[in-house]
Amino acid sequence: MNASFVSLPTLDKLRSHVLQTLCAHDRLDPQQTPLNQSLIMRSGKPCGLFFQVQGPRLLKAYAVWAGDEDRILYYDSSGIRFAECHLSEGPDPLELAA
Repeated sequence: MNASFVSLPTLDKLRSHVLQTLCAHDRLDPQQTPLNQSLIMRSGKPCGLFFQVQGPRLLKAYAVWAGDEDRILYYDSSGIRFAECHLSEGPDPLELAA
């Protein structure tokens, strides 16, 4: 499993990095692959984001950004974690509600 450290200070950079990583794992074209996202709430407060890409042959890959833990977990279509990324700098999860 890959583990790395990156600086993703904005939400746009975070989304771009997640899309690139998920697409690279399954050899999908990031220009052709839509990235869906959902807000993750804990005790009524935003704490992260859930990302999903869909490819051919019912392929679905996922990533979870745990904002309070400063890490992103990547899962393939069978649910196996294939990478983990620690953020040295990242967006504030509480700003997601705005």
